Amino acid sequence: MTGYQLLPVFLVGLAGSVHCVGMCGGIVGAISASAGKSGPRGLPRNVIPIQRAAGFAGRALAFGAPPAHPPSPARALPRVLAYNAGRIGSYMLAGALAGGLAGGAQDLAQLAGLQLGFYWLANLMLVALGLYLMNAWRGLATLERAGRVLWQRAQPWMAPAMKTLMPADRPHQAFALGALWGWLPCGMVYSVLLTAMLSGSALGGALVMLAFGLGTLPMLTGLGLLGARLRNALQQRKVRIACGLLVLAFGLLGIARAAGVVGGHAVTPAWMDILCLTPHP
Repeated sequence: MTGYQLLPVFLVGLAGSVHCVGMCGGIVGAISASAGKSGPRGLPRNVIPIQRAAGFAGRALAFGAPPAHPPSPARALPRVLAYNAGRIGSYMLAGALAGGLAGGAQDLAQLAGLQLGFYWLANLMLVALGLYLMNAWRGLATLERAGRVLWQRAQPWMAPAMKTLMPADRPHQAFALGALWGWLPCGMVYSVLLTAMLSGSALGGALVMLAFGLGTLPMLTGLGLLGARLRNALQQRKVRIACGLLVLAFGLLGIARAAGVVGGHAVTPAWMDILCLTPHP
């Protein structure tokens, strides 16, 4: 997978990161605030104790009143970046596993028809993600609930680690917390993992998820440093619709290409390779 083919993956991560406001906004805010004075049990005062969190699923760390003396962005930045590095690292590991497994299966048997089916599925997932971001269709929420069942089974083993890492007032704690949080059930991540699978190799899958993670980085870094101001701006309906339309356009273009409506001739136009999320099988 070449660099220009990773560009739309980055853009999907950038546009789709409005979804991260709900999924990761709470914990990023908690990490940012962890330099402030702590309340009971050493947790930041604006964070609900972890045993009261709703199973670490979705908006697991809720906010109360803002801290009396929030840390400066300069003090919060190392922890916020460390958290995101851990989160993106877990995405890359998942992408490497998906790409490696698919590549191995393709080597064992020539599954061109199956690969084409996954290509259709990957672009249909993008359409679903675009509609999900616009709140026009909530089908991906069902997928997230299915993944949450596995997360809840793992919770008894992960809860002690989470409690040990909070408050993540040191970069290495924030990194470890991000590495765990990256496995949180998320329809947006599942959508891009299908593209990672189509890359056909562990390296390709890791690069796809790296591009996606870097796309989400500006939004989550901004949430950690600007907090409620950015969160309120991103929750506006027009912002979500604009981001959803961009992701939807990528999915519809891929479907049109798979159906031969565009780019169906022998020589594929260069712009198709740049704008389609994955190369056509």
